[in-house]
Formats: sequence, C-alpha cells, structure tokens
Amino acid sequence: MQIEDTDLPGVKLITPRRFGDARGFFAETWNARAFAEAGLAAEFVQDNHSLSEKPGTLRGLHFQAPPHAQGKLVRCGRGRLFDVAVDIRRGSPTYGRWTGAELSAQNGRMLWVPAGFAHGFVTREPETEIVYKCTDFYAPSCDGAVRWDSCGIEWGLDADPILSDKDAAAPALASFDTPFTYEAAS
Repeated sequence: MQIEDTDLPGVKLITPRRFGDARGFFAETWNARAFAEAGLAAEFVQDNHSLSEKPGTLRGLHFQAPPHAQGKLVRCGRGRLFDVAVDIRRGSPTYGRWTGAELSAQNGRMLWVPAGFAHGFVTREPETEIVYKCTDFYAPSCDGAVRWDSCGIEWGLDADPILSDKDAAAPALASFDTPFTYEAAS
C-alpha cells in the first residue's frame, strides 16, 4: 500500500497494490498495520456507500462535528469522481485550503480525510459509486456542511452541479463558525 502526503498535513492519498490476471484483480483496501506504520490511527465503525446517477453530481462539503467527528477513508467503487478535503480547523495554518484527487474504479486510489476537514466530491461519469469507512457513527445532531463554491475549489465543472437542497443552502466558508480547533503536534 502506497501512502502519500497531500498539500494538507493529515490528508493522505493512498494507492493499494493490485494483483491482476485474466479474471480481474485483487486489492487490499484497508490494513490497520499499514495505517499505523504511516502514523494514521483509525478505528472504523461504519461503512457508507453512495450512488450518483449523473455526471456533475456534487455532494458536500460535509463534516460531523465533535463529539462525533469522523475521519473518512474514501474510494470509488464504480465510475470516476473528483474527491476533495478542506481544512476547517480554527487556528490551523492551512485553514480554508483544499486538496483534491481523482478517484476511480480503474485507478483504485483512496483519500484519507481526517476529522476537522470537510469532505466533498463531484462525479465525472454516470452511475458513479463512492464507498467510505468512517471512524464514528453518523449522528444527525452533529451533521454539518460548508457551501461547495465558497472555498475556491477547482471542481472542473462545465455546467452548474446537481446539488441537494441541503448542500445548496450550506453556509459559505467566510461566514462559517467551525466547531473544530487546530491542535499543533507536540
């Protein structure tokens, strides 16, 4: 498993090794030991699976606030998407900055999005599926969002995205009161 740093400290791009033959491939998409060796402490309690029928479907930017903040290990099960993490930790030297990567069923890459970051994606192909592991259970009272177009993200859209009402009404980053505080490593 190849684990790479991104522009945002803590957010990682992960490429599992694939072993292929005439039948297809096999890949190990989660390994606690490999994560621990890379300094990533993650205990997953929930898996989520989402299907977006049309290209240009944008979901996000979502997070769960403490005490149920979630880290997410995100991958694309079918199709292709552009996946994004935004630092929303008050006092962070990278507050408001984003990083993104193309995830697809073909490239097998994954993005690790730690707690304290908003997460979102836009689909590039029809019937795109995203599958992700979470470090805490979904808690509706802790559910939050930041408006998709308020962080300067280069989504690569040719037209207006397909959005939920919740995502269209999310507050802009500039007026957002974050529930997260940056804690510098000792």
